[in-house]
Amino acid sequence: MINKRLLVKNLLAHNDENSFYDKKLRIDLSSKEGKAKFLKHICALSNTNPKNNSYIVIGIDDEVNGIVGVDFFDDSKLQNLINAYLTNAPLIQYENIAFPHLETGKVVGLVTIRAQNGLTALRKNIWKYYGGAVFFRDGSISMPKAYDVEIKDVNSELVEKIEKQASNNIEHTLDSVIEFLSRKNDVLETYYKVFKEQFVICWSGKVKIKNGQKYYSRVDIEMVNEQVRLFYSTLDEVQISYDDDSFSILEFVELGIGNQKKYHPLERQTLNFFHNGTYKLENKILFNPPYYDRKTLHHIYNTNLSVLYKITNGVHLKEQDLIDLRQLPETMLICQFNNVGEPIEKMKAHKEMLKTYPDTDKSYKEALRVLRKVKYNS
Repeated sequence: MINKRLLVKNLLAHNDENSFYDKKLRIDLSSKEGKAKFLKHICALSNTNPKNNSYIVIGIDDEVNGIVGVDFFDDSKLQNLINAYLTNAPLIQYENIAFPHLETGKVVGLVTIRAQNGLTALRKNIWKYYGGAVFFRDGSISMPKAYDVEIKDVNSELVEKIEKQASNNIEHTLDSVIEFLSRKNDVLETYYKVFKEQFVICWSGKVKIKNGQKYYSRVDIEMVNEQVRLFYSTLDEVQISYDDDSFSILEFVELGIGNQKKYHPLERQTLNFFHNGTYKLENKILFNPPYYDRKTLHHIYNTNLSVLYKITNGVHLKEQDLIDLRQLPETMLICQFNNVGEPIEKMKAHKEMLKTYPDTDKSYKEALRVLRKVKYNS
């Protein structure tokens, strides 16, 4: 079993990116340019590493090779994007790796790429890259190559050595469990459970009882054997259930207008553990968006546009404006699901100003996360 935190450190020990791994300060999958560049690197690493895993490490300051972290990213359907744009698409996995020194909510993103048989190429045009284009790694750069280029296996032994050096041990596991449980305070409750004598899940959250049901908010869930953060959210609420063979997370989104809010199931993630030392993660989107009277939503949408105009132009916000601003990401998300206006594009255009209002900025990021999950499953 690989300790992913150790793996990241061992990859960074190879100070410069090379033909089996890349490092990024961040990735942007919300724009065509960002998606195109990400797909290019996936394609190049897949073609250059036909027999071994290759990696992209995200949240790294390239100038000092330092770990600065990125926001938690939990898009379980990223493989759908890869399959849509690449022929002979590799298998990919995005994991959030916890590092104790990072600020709350920050992790290191680790993308693992496993090539399949055959050459990987762009399936269709995206941004300035044309369908049919093939990329390879030339040192630390992803470069276009001729379609009939010969695929060579040059990194298998080195990558195998790096992965072996990152093997987990009982000391790492115990240290991680103790570190996690030490976070307990008067608000958050912490727990752990061992599955199949091998896998350790730790979780924490603020307990809330509603209609006889137990929910957790401010949730943090880690599989400490691999140093992988499975779930993190400061806003959404979840229900957790488990038995001897599985651990399940049912995520809810609280949406509504004014005081008329309801819990809507968003996604169920289930980890199934097996006696042979393996596990399988299954994800299922359960979301059905709420629908409202369009006249009411158009009024809310126009009110939100007025608030965005005011914060951008330095207009003093009245008490009602501040209330509308706090609710703006949630109500804009409802407008998006009801096909009213261009709410997401309007928020993105004003995202720099939204950052000056921390609560609204957190809600904005959560709204994008919910939308991304639902979009890839539509």
